[in-house]
Amino acid sequence: MLRELIIEHLFIGAALRTFWQAGVTDVEVLRSEADSFGYDLVMSRKKIVRHIQLKTSKSDGKADAQKISLTLGEKPSGCVIWILVTENLEFDSFLWFGGKPGAPLPSIEEMAIAKHSKGTSEGKKNLRLNHREVKRGDFTKLASLDDVLRKLFGTFPP
Repeated sequence: MLRELIIEHLFIGAALRTFWQAGVTDVEVLRSEADSFGYDLVMSRKKIVRHIQLKTSKSDGKADAQKISLTLGEKPSGCVIWILVTENLEFDSFLWFGGKPGAPLPSIEEMAIAKHSKGTSEGKKNLRLNHREVKRGDFTKLASLDDVLRKLFGTFPP
């Protein structure tokens, strides 16, 4: 949890710094207090509002999928940014799952139903009916933060 929180703050700071350096000062960032609705952040610029689910892994990690809430697909322009970091929490690369600016999240309803990571006292991992497993291969690899910002808001810098 702590690593994810640190990376979220690093991502917000780096994104806002990049916008600032490009002369863009009209970006809003709202943080969700609870991950109950499928997103961690809302970023907006002009008419584009993005509900963003952030996921993190070590760049040499073995994670091959992420659990994504169906609720994120109900937002007007939801997306998932999977941030791959080094051991020192430096950005290595990014994985993107989402539509164009203003477009909804591609449908995940037909993907495999996710299971809870922790089992019951009997060791059974129950289904999370409102979550789907989105495979790494369904994400687009992005090399830089600038690439992420282009996916979020279109042409960048403006």
